[in-house]
Amino acid sequence: MKIDRLIGIISILLQKEKVTAPYLAEKFEVSRRTINRDVENLCKAGIPIVTEQGKNGGISIAEGYKVDKTLFTSAEIQAILSGLKSLDSVSGSNRYQLLMDKLSCGSNDYVGASGPVVINLSSWYQSSLPPKFELIKDAIERKKKIEFQYYGPGGDNTRVLEPCLLIFEWSSWYVWGYCLLRDDFRMFKLNRMDQIRCTNEDCEKREIPLYHMDPRKVQWTNGVEVTAEFDKSMKWRLIEEFGMNSFSENADGRLLINIGWSDQESLFGWLLGFRDCVRIIEPVEYQKDFLNLLERIKNLY
Repeated sequence: MKIDRLIGIISILLQKEKVTAPYLAEKFEVSRRTINRDVENLCKAGIPIVTEQGKNGGISIAEGYKVDKTLFTSAEIQAILSGLKSLDSVSGSNRYQLLMDKLSCGSNDYVGASGPVVINLSSWYQSSLPPKFELIKDAIERKKKIEFQYYGPGGDNTRVLEPCLLIFEWSSWYVWGYCLLRDDFRMFKLNRMDQIRCTNEDCEKREIPLYHMDPRKVQWTNGVEVTAEFDKSMKWRLIEEFGMNSFSENADGRLLINIGWSDQESLFGWLLGFRDCVRIIEPVEYQKDFLNLLERIKNLY
């Protein structure tokens, strides 16, 4: 961590004309005395750092000292910063911001990772998600097992997982790894995980299959298919969720679509979001099941 901090201090000094020791101490979450020692070490290493006392004093780097950044073009650095900015939006630490400072040093063009692309991975669970994200990320890097309570459609239970990847997919964060309960690779939604802890037990050495990012390759269990008819006012949702060519249009403007779903319960929950703008066509027995669900809902009121 010390060498990372020293490099970070150099990067900030190259980017800013002058900073104070308290500013650096807050930035790197260390004491002012530690920053003073770091400055001394940098001077001993031959980095031309200048310190000034008084009201307008501070720490700066001698004019003319530069770091060669020709390895990346301007557009390449901007693309890297956009990616780091997206991780910074969900991370509970300042590691990505420090890395952005290092990459953007010496040029105001990159400060704040501004550019034509902004990726925000934060969520409504901003207070609970970052600790989970950082704990799991650390376990993956150290190849340690994690244990957690998981709440799913089949009930809640305790799982032990050898985590392999943190994945942002379907608008949510997941962890993918080898589940010891199921004796297979599984994916778990972070928002359904609770009481997560690192067991400090090493993960087993096993062959890890390639994770497929294409959602079309995800294997659903107990999959169902349904043909449904939607009001034309729902065209925007069908396009958003399934694409422009996912449905056909009847003469009266109503939209016909055939879709696959994981299970009937999840399918009905999705259909309810369309209110009175959808009708199940096939399978016919699903019409009765859906009516029974609506009747049970009606009885609640």
